[in-house]
Amino acid sequence: MDFDLTPEQEMLRDTVRDVLSRGYTPERRNEMVGTELGWDPKIWATFAEIGLLGLTFAEADGGMGAGPIEAMLVMTEIGRSLAPEPVLDCALLPGWLIANVGADAQRKELLPRIAEGELKLAFAHGEPGLRWPATTTATQAVRQADGWRLTGRKHPVAHGDCADLLIVSAAVEDGVGLFLVDPADPAVRRAAYTTHDGLRGADISFDGVAAQPLGEGGDASAAIEAALAGAQAALCAEAIGAMEESLRLTAEYLKTRKQFGVPLRTFQTLTQRAADMYVSLELARGMSMYASMSLADGIVDPIVASRAKLRIGRSAKHIGQEAIQMHGGIGMTDEYPVGHYTARLTAIEHTLGDSSDHLRYLGDNVADHQMVEI
Repeated sequence: MDFDLTPEQEMLRDTVRDVLSRGYTPERRNEMVGTELGWDPKIWATFAEIGLLGLTFAEADGGMGAGPIEAMLVMTEIGRSLAPEPVLDCALLPGWLIANVGADAQRKELLPRIAEGELKLAFAHGEPGLRWPATTTATQAVRQADGWRLTGRKHPVAHGDCADLLIVSAAVEDGVGLFLVDPADPAVRRAAYTTHDGLRGADISFDGVAAQPLGEGGDASAAIEAALAGAQAALCAEAIGAMEESLRLTAEYLKTRKQFGVPLRTFQTLTQRAADMYVSLELARGMSMYASMSLADGIVDPIVASRAKLRIGRSAKHIGQEAIQMHGGIGMTDEYPVGHYTARLTAIEHTLGDSSDHLRYLGDNVADHQMVEI
């Protein structure tokens, strides 16, 4: 199997890396996450200009027509720079749902605006008390004489604070449906907050709010499952970038920091621990590529996504903890980036199921596989 990138993929990776390296230093990143919005609208506009916000949309929908491998490359660079722009949450994930579930009119109206950076969406799916994988929802959709009405609560909603439009999952007669909701409606209560990794989220309640079905309505459970598998692969790719940079910072620190008059890299125990970090990174990289390449081959398998997410969660915890341990006190300071990488890795590990959730899920599905005897 050929794992080499094509010239076009290398150009995409290098372009994103160049934009982010010029746009963010650790100091400027800290400055931006401290603003009310939490990210830079100018970089968002640049992303739209070079086509990242519509990366995986069809060209007819105003996108680039790229696939999961290209999305993986972009998300890895976002993780490497800790860029706080909500590319996955406000563009790629909701755009995928619209492209695959929405009616022709909805696709033509919404997808070009997302690709141009004009419209930001958020997928309101998670609910308090529901652990991954949540196959049901307490939010209810009821058809009335004047249309559909939604009642319920969604929390957490990643970057729901800045969304101009919401895609909300709600119980319908034959399963779980998807609906478009205007967050500015008086029947919507939206409470924004800052997450521990410096990004943004929202706690959103609906009290009989008017809603428009996405597509023809009805059960969209299969589409939701596929979209979340893609989102998990994207998060895995983002984690790879963050782990790569955490390891690089740690290796540089061991080379330059001196103890007892000699660099820390001369202590064998520390270099062995750094080597173990590298092993964890490569294990995670392999599983991240596996998840993205499976999607590129048209295989949407929640088991594959779960296996990748479990491996990434374990590697992220190991690398993040070791990076802080070997940096010592400076690793916990707000001014030094390694603590921020660990915070982001921790957030990724807890998004769309943590390691214990995925271990339980995989264990529950062991009987679906053939027994191998040696």
